[in-house]
Amino acid sequence: MLAIDVIFAPRLVKKYNWRAYSRYKNAERAKWLMKEGKGLLLITGHYGNFEIIGYLMGLFGFNIYSIARPLDNKFVNNYLYGVRRQAGQKIIDKKGAAQLMENVSSNGATLCFIADQDAGRKGIFVDFFGRKASTYKSIGLLALTYNLPIVVGYGRRIGNRFFFELGANRIIFPQEWADKDDPLLWVTSEYTRAIEEFVCEDPTQYWWLHRRWKHRPKEELKKS
Repeated sequence: MLAIDVIFAPRLVKKYNWRAYSRYKNAERAKWLMKEGKGLLLITGHYGNFEIIGYLMGLFGFNIYSIARPLDNKFVNNYLYGVRRQAGQKIIDKKGAAQLMENVSSNGATLCFIADQDAGRKGIFVDFFGRKASTYKSIGLLALTYNLPIVVGYGRRIGNRFFFELGANRIIFPQEWADKDDPLLWVTSEYTRAIEEFVCEDPTQYWWLHRRWKHRPKEELKKS
């Protein structure tokens, strides 16, 4: 269904008719944070139609960059990138993102991440559905380094049709981690918990095929 959505979104969804295909929940404050142009991190997971979030944000004229890993199939990859750019998204290749993110965030753009993939042995382990999951440090480090708010949101399909609810269920502000003993761990745990919360609202829309718990913490390996 996601593949068909990607094909038809540019044909169906326009600036004049977006209300026919989407609705918004708790998104007003996130909208104004993006409009302020002071820099923002927008995080989601492999849930529902995560592609429609970036497409609509680009369509509305927000200054957004999506951090993406190129697909193995270059033809599919080029098509997907074309759809994303068509509405105004800008793409940063994940491999070269570290060098570009500083400049992008300092220019007040919104950086978009899909933040629920296994980060390997070097990731930071936080709870996800009651089990430790390796999670990338880069998002938390970027937020801490540049004092950027983090908006956690989703694009959920409503019914068996081409209609979506876009919602923001958590905004994490820099002042919240200022007094934490381990702010990186706290931030990573907090946005992971927010992803877990919107997945719980409709677990059928989560991409459970991802090996989210593939790598295990050292303390678990020692016990085994």
